[in-house]
Amino acid sequence: MENTQTIDSVCTYCGVGCDIAAHVKDNKIQKIFAHKDGVVSQGKLCIKGKYGFDFVDSKERLRIPRIKKSFLEKNPTIKEAIASSLKDFDDIWYESDLDSATTAAAMKLKEVQAKYGRKSVCSIGGARTSCESVYLFQKFTRHTLNSPHVDNCARVCHSPSLKGMRTTIGEGAATNPYNDIYNCEFMIVIGSNTTEAHPIIANRIVDVAQKHDNLAVFDVRDIKLNKFAKYKAIIPHEANLLVLNMLAYVIISEELYSDSFIAERTKGFAEFKEKILNDPFANPKYFEQIEGYEQLSKIIPKVAREYALKKSMIFWGLGITEHIDGSYAVMAITHLALMTGNIGKSGAGLMPLRGQNNVQGACDMGMLPYFAPDYQVPKEIGLMTPQLVDEMLEGRVKAILNIGEDLTHIHPNLNKIDRALENLELIMVQELFVTDITAKADIIIGVKSAYEKTGVYVNAMRRLHLSQPLVKSELPDDWEVIQLLDNKMGGSCEYKNSNEIWDEVREVAYRRFSGASYIRLERHRKRGLQWPVHTEDTPILHQLDFRTEDGLGEFHYHQYKLRNMIKEIVEKNLTGYYLTTGRTMAMYNNAAQTKQTPSLMDRYSEDILLVHENDAHDFTSERVILKTEFGQTTPLSVKFTDKVEPKTLFVTFHHATSKINALFGDKSDELILTAAFKSIKVEVINC
Repeated sequence: MENTQTIDSVCTYCGVGCDIAAHVKDNKIQKIFAHKDGVVSQGKLCIKGKYGFDFVDSKERLRIPRIKKSFLEKNPTIKEAIASSLKDFDDIWYESDLDSATTAAAMKLKEVQAKYGRKSVCSIGGARTSCESVYLFQKFTRHTLNSPHVDNCARVCHSPSLKGMRTTIGEGAATNPYNDIYNCEFMIVIGSNTTEAHPIIANRIVDVAQKHDNLAVFDVRDIKLNKFAKYKAIIPHEANLLVLNMLAYVIISEELYSDSFIAERTKGFAEFKEKILNDPFANPKYFEQIEGYEQLSKIIPKVAREYALKKSMIFWGLGITEHIDGSYAVMAITHLALMTGNIGKSGAGLMPLRGQNNVQGACDMGMLPYFAPDYQVPKEIGLMTPQLVDEMLEGRVKAILNIGEDLTHIHPNLNKIDRALENLELIMVQELFVTDITAKADIIIGVKSAYEKTGVYVNAMRRLHLSQPLVKSELPDDWEVIQLLDNKMGGSCEYKNSNEIWDEVREVAYRRFSGASYIRLERHRKRGLQWPVHTEDTPILHQLDFRTEDGLGEFHYHQYKLRNMIKEIVEKNLTGYYLTTGRTMAMYNNAAQTKQTPSLMDRYSEDILLVHENDAHDFTSERVILKTEFGQTTPLSVKFTDKVEPKTLFVTFHHATSKINALFGDKSDELILTAAFKSIKVEVINC
């Protein structure tokens, strides 16, 4: 094609991190595809990755900074300082320029900290921008603002994976590359609708399952992956820890564990063994008394035997982590690997399936209140997002800086968050589009998308990819906005480009990134490099030692607590409906990017409520409202199906207008405060 360039980069969507290539002509993306030799993509892309690029030059992009008129009326000194830059946009907003917008933000930040103290400001987000930008975001907050309060959207997804895996094996990341799926003999997928949320990984799982009939799937509903599964295990809501402890019980009671691996590489097994054998909930026969789920008493032992006696991998997603016992369930998953030696070698390991394109990188960069870059202990530990919301309500946090995280859409207890944000004196958002949170912001700054900038992204298997611009843009990168703010707040940042920031990352986070220079990442753009990267990279973790202090894997048993749906079934009083949430392939998270592509919107233009066909008598209208004590949805279209169980409901959360997350309160993981999005009892109101 004449005058058409082919440019290689990395996909902007989920944590799979596919290598992509684009045909670009006249600074416009014509087509996105994957090279046949792409190590992650294997030459295939999902519909989002392939078609979802219309957002790049959408007319709805935020291209000129906006400042809310009501904010400037409350802050006349700031208005006077930037008055010459202000232009009417509409009744709510002025348009301004980047220098004036960052000046306004800096003036207000100084005022807030002088009045309420250094900890009155917080920074949230960064999992959708580059490692360079998120590194600078946390550095600016911790050092220049001197506030410890930084967090990212791992709080609502895989923080329990980080907590559970670090507690037991010392590292909270995937142990193997995706292609190890081809080397494994048995696979367990639990709490992951992989074909919808991570389709390029699902391709590998399906390929192997079709050849070897070696897949077990645990989920609360009948997902597409079940078509390829040897063991199809539909489980009750909130049964993850129960099931995982049962798998361990079978392995222990039938002595299927690896004596040598346990003796050489773990500690605490004897106590763990005693606790599990004396746990009344751990015997799979417990399911014989759970009406509708009796078959699990026979399926679980079969899965346990195959897992223990074969080279096996376990995959999980938010169906594990978004519960009150999410961290404990992740520990239970690692226990299975430790007992059987299914870790530290090719074809055997643990694979948490992450959702955002750089959520692994954001955590690696220290965008967490209790970890500095490289998972070191910070000089001061800050608060997690739910705690920060409480601080806003109490009047102790008064300003928030936000990069690419729709706080009033993807977080729980939306009515509470809205009340909290009303207490703030400054909300500054860096975004691509008008989203739910930008409507509540005081200052909005449009920034480059992933397809317009250079930067490092870390995918779900620790693989670093260096993106490069597919098209040129005059918009600032996130780090450039932060650097302007930093200088106006008295900081000394003077990076000339993202490479200079990354070289600093390689020094500060040397345990993982010392050898991952831009030059090497450019040379291995299709393959990427898996951290830790020193002389070479490390595709498989834990081959000789675990990353704990003494190198030993640890057992930390936690008993399942009888509650909610299972308790009601056992006590013969199951009433009402339990709701779970999830994704669909065509949309991505808050849909800000994907809804810019008409073909994707045609596939899924609204959130649909799935209802079992036998429950139709309770759903007498085409649309219903779901309600809890915390809030309610807008009217949702109903679709009857046999893919969910009776008395259970499923809905996606992609469209902010649905208000799905208004249903959820503060119930969360007991250790790490990740919201319990995967199960809540709801009232159904016919419209």
